Amino acid sequence: MADRMKIVLTGSLGHIGKPLALSLIEKGHQVTIISSRPERQLAIEALNPLWDGKQVRAAIGKLQDVGFLTETFRGADVVYLMEAINANTGSYFNHALDIDAEHFKLADSFAHAIKNSGVSKVIHLSTIGAHTGYGVGLLNAHYYVEETLRALPDDIHIKFMRPVGFYYNLFSFIPSIREEGTIFQNYGGGEKEPWVSHLDIAQVISEEMELPFIGRTVRYIASDEVSPDEVAHVLGSAIGMPDLKWTQVSDEQFVYDLLYLGMNPDVAMGLTEMNASRVNGLLYEDYYKNRPELGKVKLTDFAKEFAKVYYQKSVI
Repeated sequence: MADRMKIVLTGSLGHIGKPLALSLIEKGHQVTIISSRPERQLAIEALNPLWDGKQVRAAIGKLQDVGFLTETFRGADVVYLMEAINANTGSYFNHALDIDAEHFKLADSFAHAIKNSGVSKVIHLSTIGAHTGYGVGLLNAHYYVEETLRALPDDIHIKFMRPVGFYYNLFSFIPSIREEGTIFQNYGGGEKEPWVSHLDIAQVISEEMELPFIGRTVRYIASDEVSPDEVAHVLGSAIGMPDLKWTQVSDEQFVYDLLYLGMNPDVAMGLTEMNASRVNGLLYEDYYKNRPELGKVKLTDFAKEFAKVYYQKSVI
């Protein structure tokens, strides 16, 4: 067992944050969880083991507050960073939100707080597509976030985690399946592409916390590799629609449909370009050069959760 460490987590109790926190708590580490929502404090403190009521603490404040972040980071052995801007997909319909600008603000806040606090070990949740700053739509900003962190002094060691497409993003397909009996996207076909479970992401990050930190490193995280056609078949079979089809539409049609739904125009264009980069290969070019060992949670496992949500009245 590794020595007990003081670890600070951003991301509150989200899809990745909660299982990551539970894993670190189980390993005996002292964990501080940052949340911007005061109502989260009790839920965070409830994670404390009965035998150690001080192992987990909540730090309530905003990630854009450099002073708060600096004091929270101070004394930590490892800090885990993530930009939670897209945690609520409702933000995609906020026409006043500049998602790229928000990423840049958080990157700047993180960089100043790391430097000011004296933290020397950082794990950053980045994304596939962060190897380039162009052509991958909504993911373009992550290249610049990584570059901001890479500009920190060399004695600050950083591990960049680059997960692929999240399984839970597949929940967004539910409305079109219910209403049209198909999946509409501006990519598709029989070529395999990687997907990942949030549980495998949490497991990898927990593992990396206890491994040596040397300079700046990149690790891709994936759980399964399946084609869009296979995704349709697996999800369809789970919900009693084994003949469910994946329909590929043009970029123009896809953007039009997103705008019709009321999506922020910049986000609509960003999603369309991101999906197009799946087709032209740009999104996955570095992934396939540094292909990881696949995780435990396969698409067939996720399909069981998908089916439960599909038959609920509301969609996650």
